[in-house]
Amino acid sequence: MSLHARLSPEALVKLRIQKRTSTILSLILSALSLLLILLVLWGLLLPTMLKESETITVISRKPVEDPPIDDPKPRNTPSKTPSSPSHAMSNVLLANLTSPVSVPVPEVEIMTPSTDYGNDDDFGDYGKDNGPDGEDVTRIPPELQKRCSKQDRLQRLAATGGTPACEDAVEKGLEWIKATQSSDGSWGNSNKPAMTGFALLAYLGRCETPRSEKYGESCLRAIVYLVDLGMKQNGSLAANFASQSGPYEHAIATYAIAEAATFCKQFDIAIPNLPEVTRMAGQLIIDNQNENGGWAYSYAKGAGAHTDLSVVAWQLQALKACLHSGLEFSNLTRSANRGLEYVAKLQNAKGGFGYNSPNSQHAGGYFSLTGAGVLSLQMWGKGNHAAVRQGARYIETESEFDYNNETADLYGHYYEAQAMLNRGGRQWDKYNEMLRDQLLANQNPDGSWKAPGGGNKVRAAGAQYVDNTHYRNCLNILMLEVYYRFLPGTGAWMN
Repeated sequence: MSLHARLSPEALVKLRIQKRTSTILSLILSALSLLLILLVLWGLLLPTMLKESETITVISRKPVEDPPIDDPKPRNTPSKTPSSPSHAMSNVLLANLTSPVSVPVPEVEIMTPSTDYGNDDDFGDYGKDNGPDGEDVTRIPPELQKRCSKQDRLQRLAATGGTPACEDAVEKGLEWIKATQSSDGSWGNSNKPAMTGFALLAYLGRCETPRSEKYGESCLRAIVYLVDLGMKQNGSLAANFASQSGPYEHAIATYAIAEAATFCKQFDIAIPNLPEVTRMAGQLIIDNQNENGGWAYSYAKGAGAHTDLSVVAWQLQALKACLHSGLEFSNLTRSANRGLEYVAKLQNAKGGFGYNSPNSQHAGGYFSLTGAGVLSLQMWGKGNHAAVRQGARYIETESEFDYNNETADLYGHYYEAQAMLNRGGRQWDKYNEMLRDQLLANQNPDGSWKAPGGGNKVRAAGAQYVDNTHYRNCLNILMLEVYYRFLPGTGAWMN
């Protein structure tokens, strides 16, 4: 028998009320405790949350690399590459550029030009620090930067024997080039890649880039034309790569777009596929070198192929511009050195350089490609070699120039102008006195130049410029830019 205590109804009601009250108080206390914890945490974290975080900017810059190690393995051209911009995209590209005005001078220290420009022993040894084994080839060298400021150009003109009239003549010449550009961005009725390359080099020779106020659109259209051609032809920049004139066209156009690539990289001008085409075009030159170290008509290989200094000089100039671009090429250094060995073998006992053998010539007894030989060696860091001194001495004593007789060889004299400027001193002074005023006096009012020779047959390895107005205008402009256009230049595209 068990006993159970029974509560009264009133007690049961009170008990239920007490339990409900206890539950409510427990919930209230829990909520207050949680709120208190949150307030404590908020007080601790609030200063950190209110503190303005620092903005971290990450700048990605491709590291400067030494020229690539020669690799005997052949490089394969990519089977698929992005399509290049159509010519209709020129205005779109221009609209995306950051500034419509002329490109400013890069922020590097440039010494004030000295009146002691040279001492007949190669001013500055051009290429000594920018050759195959040189330093920092990805930047625009100071010599090239000089062309980007009108004030510096005028200072250099005064220091090196030029005059303000030279700059006026260049301006008129560039206006003529701009006015004669075709709708597709090219120039000329034939050999259009070479003629477009000439015009682009003339623009870049005075630092007229796609950002330039007066010539920016014309310059961009020229670049796009060549890039478009290169993309369609797997890097070939010739109307017919396998033709006799193919090596001239391809090398001239390669030189132009490689220099354009250097400028555009320095000034953050993005042109689709420009680096890709530059790399492919330069590699084609390297891969098509003749076994004797030169380059042949039609880029032929083998002992029976025709090689000559006229062809070789253009390939070496194009490869030098490719080196400055900072892009990767296979065996570029080896190729350039083999080409220089070929050039050196063409010098004769008089100091002149022959056409395809030491004593071969095509200019009425004068070795008209001597300037091409001297310049090729200078621009690859061999300016102090005996071959250069002997070649410059030959030019000093034997070269002649009168725009209106048979000595008006614009092809040979364009090479010589740069070679002698690099020599400097009395050799340059003498040569400049012979050349400068003749060029100025024979420019037409519209900015073009009259046909050279005065009706006489010009003594030259190739004188197609006599009948080709665009060709000779570009040569004359580039000669008048020589006072500040230090990236060694060129001669003509035909031999």
